[in-house]
Amino acid sequence: MTNFISVQLKKASEVDLAKPLNKFIQQSYPSGDAQAEHCRAAEELSKLRKSALGRPLDKHDSSLETLLRYYDQLCSIEPKFPFSENQICVTFTWKDAFDKGSLFGGSVKLALASLGYEKTCVLFNCGALASQIAAEQNLDNDEGLKAAAKHYQFASGAFQHIKDTVLSALNREPTVDISPDTVGTLSLIMLAQAQEVFFLKATRDKMKDGIIAKLANQAADYYGDAYKQCQYKDTLPKEVFPVLAAKHCIMQANAEYHQSILAKQQKKFGEEIGRLQHAADLVKTVASRYDEYINVKDLVDKISRALTAAKKDNDFIYHDRVPDLKDLEPIGKASLVKSTPVVVPLSQKFTDLFEKMVPLEVQQSVSVYNQRRADLVNRLIAQMREATNLANGVLASLNLPAAIEDVSGDSVPQSILNKSKSVIEQGGIQTVDQLIKDLPELLQRNREILDESLRLLDEEETTDNDLKTKFKERWQRTPSNELYKPLRAEGASFHNILNKAVQADGQVKERYQSHRDTIALLCKPEPELNAAIPSANPAKTLQGSEVVNVLRTLLANLDEVKKEREQLENDLKSVNFDMTSKFLTALAQDGAINEEAISVTELDRIYGSYTQKVQESLKKQEELLKNIQNAHQEFSKMKQSNNESNLREEVLKNLAVANDNFVELVANLKEGTKFYNELTEILLKFQNKCSDIVFARKTERDELLKDLQQSIAREPSAPSIPLPTYQATPAAGSKPAASSTPTPAPRTIVGTKPQPPARPPPPVISAASSPSSTSAASATAAAPPAAPAASPAASAPTASTAPSQPQGPPYPTYPGYPGYCQMPMPMGYNPYMYGQYNLPYAPSPVYQSPGQAPYPGPQQPGYPFPQQPYYPQQ
Repeated sequence: MTNFISVQLKKASEVDLAKPLNKFIQQSYPSGDAQAEHCRAAEELSKLRKSALGRPLDKHDSSLETLLRYYDQLCSIEPKFPFSENQICVTFTWKDAFDKGSLFGGSVKLALASLGYEKTCVLFNCGALASQIAAEQNLDNDEGLKAAAKHYQFASGAFQHIKDTVLSALNREPTVDISPDTVGTLSLIMLAQAQEVFFLKATRDKMKDGIIAKLANQAADYYGDAYKQCQYKDTLPKEVFPVLAAKHCIMQANAEYHQSILAKQQKKFGEEIGRLQHAADLVKTVASRYDEYINVKDLVDKISRALTAAKKDNDFIYHDRVPDLKDLEPIGKASLVKSTPVVVPLSQKFTDLFEKMVPLEVQQSVSVYNQRRADLVNRLIAQMREATNLANGVLASLNLPAAIEDVSGDSVPQSILNKSKSVIEQGGIQTVDQLIKDLPELLQRNREILDESLRLLDEEETTDNDLKTKFKERWQRTPSNELYKPLRAEGASFHNILNKAVQADGQVKERYQSHRDTIALLCKPEPELNAAIPSANPAKTLQGSEVVNVLRTLLANLDEVKKEREQLENDLKSVNFDMTSKFLTALAQDGAINEEAISVTELDRIYGSYTQKVQESLKKQEELLKNIQNAHQEFSKMKQSNNESNLREEVLKNLAVANDNFVELVANLKEGTKFYNELTEILLKFQNKCSDIVFARKTERDELLKDLQQSIAREPSAPSIPLPTYQATPAAGSKPAASSTPTPAPRTIVGTKPQPPARPPPPVISAASSPSSTSAASATAAAPPAAPAASPAASAPTASTAPSQPQGPPYPTYPGYPGYCQMPMPMGYNPYMYGQYNLPYAPSPVYQSPGQAPYPGPQQPGYPFPQQPYYPQQ
């Protein structure tokens, strides 16, 4: 008697998860033990998918456990890997669980680059496998009953979770099997079956009849609701509908039976008989219509025996009045089941393969924090370097310290010698020339990488646009021009960066050309350098003066400030603090990360003291420069001035400026070379990203083209033929009214011979055969006569009623189709032949018996041969 509904599993196409995940890990994490461990975890995840989806699964808890572990793993990696069409692009392809496919077209499937889609389909398989495992349980013992109820409630919860999340997870129309309507119905069916299992356990444990009646009535209510949800929708397999209708009647009959026992205990013998009569009617309906699906012979016998005994006792002893069905008090309901909510982890043996990998939200927060930290450090370093350059410029304009060192007037000051030695040690002018020569090559390499990346996107986008133009609305995937917007914005940003770099290179070259001769002079040996500097009268009278001593002290203090800045710059670069733990704690406590507030607080705590030291250094330099300028004015007044001394001082100033420019130019050029090399690595990653997404799009394009070809192959080659009005709409042009009791499905008897059709009345044949007369004759033949004596002329205008058997449309007559070849008829009317033809003779009147169904109409189109006649059953 107990037939339970189980759900078929969806089939997935093979996907290699390890390759794209490993590529992302290698691009995002530095080489080392952590990267190797993450790559091994990606390999394990790929193996787990093959184990869960790449082979037939047994109807056993171990197979369900494998599916649950894979689902839990998908949930754990979702916040850690950016699965999307323009980042980690993995296309998951799944077939519709309920679509049987066709000979040429194959089954319906959907391919999406969405981890949410993969999760939804895996959870569907978890619910489906749970329903199959529950259906295999032995319901004759408590262990089997408990396991079945547990699995049915889990399956109900899984399908309900899909109903609530599928649209947001996919962002497009799903296949029919995972659509909200379908999984909502499946969830209710699983809940009804779980309730039925509790009814069976209560019956087996011989609980009170009132409780059993309530359990059965609740199960009948669940089955009725499930039937109503799918009654007018062709989403579930057809064999599900009669089972639901039968289960609704059976559970209601059980409720009435056990309630009748309670009525008997309460001395309500009339109510007992009324309920048993209703239960008997329900099970007879099941036996007559659904006996090929569910056997209710035992239940029919039990109710029949109880009804016979109750009637006998009432007739001879109690003589209690039997109330009408509508007067019976409604039976109560008691639900002992509920959908098990989906709470990750579902598996009891789950271990996160990527436990040490932080979530993507934390990674993004750490990345933004690092950018904030870099901006702060660079700003502080830039302030100090700018102040140092300003100090060097001021000293060079004052010819310090060379002015106070130039005592003889015909030798090279020691500060100039030191600067010359430093320039020569760094390679001199040859170093600058080589660095400038390398810049165009580095720039061209970066431009070629960027152009090639954008070319890949352009070619794929052009192909996608061509296919969109060709297939129009059939080409249902994200357009390439929308998908590539982030990549194109990134490419435009790289273009701007390169253009700015070219401008900066031009400024460096221009500056180098203006100071090249002076820098070349600094690279010469001391005798040549001394010969190039004009001599002047000595100024020995200034040596030992108070002004010179003050200048030397101030210059020494300024050099000390510069050294402190160099150390402060090194300290700023070396400070590092891992914010991962901070962000993880915030995510665990609040469920979200307020990156800006946390980062600003931590940066102020870590770099607050350094910021204060930088400001103090700037302020100290400002005071020293002011004092140096004042002391230099005193020095200039005391110093004898003439043309020779002015010319010598000007050359010394230029040499000091050349040294500063050399140092700055070398630093800028080395920084530019480093910039181009780092940009090359970034552009190579960008190129790989473009290459990966283009390859994924090509794979998706090939799959979509294949599906389109299959769908085109499934389409009928002949034009569709409209159905007659009486077949297209129900009677009176309205839907059948929904009733509280579901409409039972029509009975299907397998293996029996077809019954002979009723004899129809003869058609009315006019002398001139025409399409209108033929159709009138067919309508007359299809409608049962009002009375045997009615003439054909009188019955012709009468509106015909809808036939009880399917009627075929007229044969197609569109150009190129030969139509149905009318076969010659024998000289006698054959009432069992399909089709009515214009005969050259008057047929003998033949009348159908009252209550018989009208004769079927012409055969369905598409068969080039006449349909075979029915033969009477022997």
